[in-house]
Amino acid sequence: MSTAATIAPLSPQDAKSARRMSRRQGLFAPDLLKTALWQALIMLRPDRMWKNPVMFVVEVGTCLSIIYTVYKVIDPASTMAPVGYLLGLDFWLILTVLFANFAEALAEARGKAQADALRKTRQETPALRVRTADRGARGEDTEFLQSALRAPDSALEATVSTSLREGDLVVIAAGQFIPADGEIVAGVASVDESAITGESAPVVREAGGDRSGVTGGTRVLSDRVVVRVTAAAGKSFLDRMIALVEGAARQRTPNEIALSLVLSAFTLVFLIVVATLWPMAANSEAYMGDYLGAKDLKGLGTDIPTLVALLVCLIPTTIGALLAAIGIAGMDRALRANLIAKSGKAVEVAGDVDTLLLDKTGTITIGNRKATKFLPLGDLAATEVGHLAALSSAADETPEGKSIVELYRRLPGGTTISAAPPPGSRFISFTAQTRMSGVDLPDGRRIRKGSADAILKHVLAQGGTAPPLLQEQVNTHAGLGATPLLIAEDSRIVGLVVLEDILKPGIRERFERLRKMGIRTVMVTGDNPLTAASIAKQAGVDDYIAEATPEAKLAYIRKEQAGGRLVAMMGDGTNDAPALAQADLGVAMNSGTQAAKEAGNMVDLDSDPTKLIEVVEIGKQLLMTRGALTTFSIANDLAKYFAIVPALFAGTLPWLKALDFMHLASPTSAILSAVIFNAIIIPCLIPIALKGVTYRPVGADALLRRNLLVWGLGGVILPFAGIKLIDMILSGLGLA
Repeated sequence: MSTAATIAPLSPQDAKSARRMSRRQGLFAPDLLKTALWQALIMLRPDRMWKNPVMFVVEVGTCLSIIYTVYKVIDPASTMAPVGYLLGLDFWLILTVLFANFAEALAEARGKAQADALRKTRQETPALRVRTADRGARGEDTEFLQSALRAPDSALEATVSTSLREGDLVVIAAGQFIPADGEIVAGVASVDESAITGESAPVVREAGGDRSGVTGGTRVLSDRVVVRVTAAAGKSFLDRMIALVEGAARQRTPNEIALSLVLSAFTLVFLIVVATLWPMAANSEAYMGDYLGAKDLKGLGTDIPTLVALLVCLIPTTIGALLAAIGIAGMDRALRANLIAKSGKAVEVAGDVDTLLLDKTGTITIGNRKATKFLPLGDLAATEVGHLAALSSAADETPEGKSIVELYRRLPGGTTISAAPPPGSRFISFTAQTRMSGVDLPDGRRIRKGSADAILKHVLAQGGTAPPLLQEQVNTHAGLGATPLLIAEDSRIVGLVVLEDILKPGIRERFERLRKMGIRTVMVTGDNPLTAASIAKQAGVDDYIAEATPEAKLAYIRKEQAGGRLVAMMGDGTNDAPALAQADLGVAMNSGTQAAKEAGNMVDLDSDPTKLIEVVEIGKQLLMTRGALTTFSIANDLAKYFAIVPALFAGTLPWLKALDFMHLASPTSAILSAVIFNAIIIPCLIPIALKGVTYRPVGADALLRRNLLVWGLGGVILPFAGIKLIDMILSGLGLA
């Protein structure tokens, strides 16, 4: 097939490198700074600024201040304020607006850099599509899919990824790139997903299970598969995320909207207060002028730039300037963790989750059961039981079978006798009907291993009997969360091998962290209640759902939600889709089925079941950052109030001098120092807004105390020190 007219996709190595480079970019990388500075100027347009009411008021006030200053430059005698002071105020008011725009623009630029790295993974690629005429009335039956899998390239239609439509079938061989998001409907293959996830280890994707999902831009390393396209060009999960991080489809979250309304209310109140100060100041000047006999008594209260400065310093400009950046940065952090959120709300909800549903296998436990001990049930030694178990597992390629052989070789003397059956042996494969496997040796011995009831039935059919205390041994280990397999030689049961699904290291400590955050953990498993209860106790989860069915999971989620709790869940199969759709936060595996990915509101590109804990931490960090900076912003208004208000009426109301405990050099220096501090604190807080405050797994009460102590008290003390320092610098430069 000719590919001359197509664009060659980025190699996995280059795509992986691009993603790493985007992650390593510092907050103030030169290319990001250049983009953000230009965007900050463009965002001065009123049609952009009005979406942020706080900063829109600052922009309007700055325009009024500039007009007033121009008028006073023409007629300097009409005001007591030096023209240099008025020009200085205008300059720093403009910078305040620009710094606010810069914070949002820098957050968007970082998101776009990450989006560009993702975009490189989905460039136009060649594809081999199954002809529509060939599908005919047969649809997609097994015979047809297998014939498509074996079809030569010449029998397929050559096309490109941008021409694919939802529902198309494409055939992908080893070395070729997957042209679009889809599901494998025939075949099994090893896939390199490093271009998407950044991980170099290949993964196995196959038809007919919960690991059938594939992503456009990844590469098939081995074998050949048929993929049904589930997302047309421009509508994939990566396309959605690119649009979100670039701001094209980003919508403000409910919490962000609510906070914006609160900030707008604060702004309106202070706007009314400051507006009424102008006539009060004018009347004070007239009254005190007559009282003191000074006809030309003037204060700063009637200067528009000064009143604008007072308004800007009293309204919550700091959080108003950083609010959008915090939200964008939260989504950016999720993307850097290889999480695709369908909306900003999904990231935010993660921080409010009360109940966490976690699948046992692969999340709480390692997932592959391992043999841990051999127990004789007759006159044989443990080593002899292990040898028979190893012989029966020699041809077993499952992780459980391999672990039995490995355990035998670790036993004393286990390496002196070969675990490999002699030539001429006949292996018996495991089937769902027999539920056992084994080997027939050339000397006539028949060795079997399998579930307790299957082996017992086999032995009884051979004329054997059950050993004493057999059922008690089986129940004891099952009650401890293990899986006992019996070993039989001919017509007698010689022992059992214990398989344990080992808990992941540190999982109990992680659940303890979640508990400190006020989150309940619930284990979901298909095990019987006895085994489930044992594993739940070992792992330290708060509750469990045993013998879980889709209906049971759905019912549990609804019960939790009826109690006013927010529920998070992770899943990858079609049977998880109802629960993912019902959960407040549904995280679907990228390797899972299309139904699961559509039902959830977040997709994990790494397909890592333990990622749900990181999702919660990212959401918590977003809310902690917003709360911390809101507390700081409101607290630092107090210091600016004591700096500006005494200076505002110093010329007409001398008794207000009692409030001037900061002892600033002059009224103009006090006001200018407060405005300068208000402006420069915004870029100083940008790194915190983008990186987030340090995450600590603590409860709501402890978090509130920390916010009040660190950000509240700090928000009061820092402005006093900062304004005094700026005033001293202005005085030293002779500008006070």
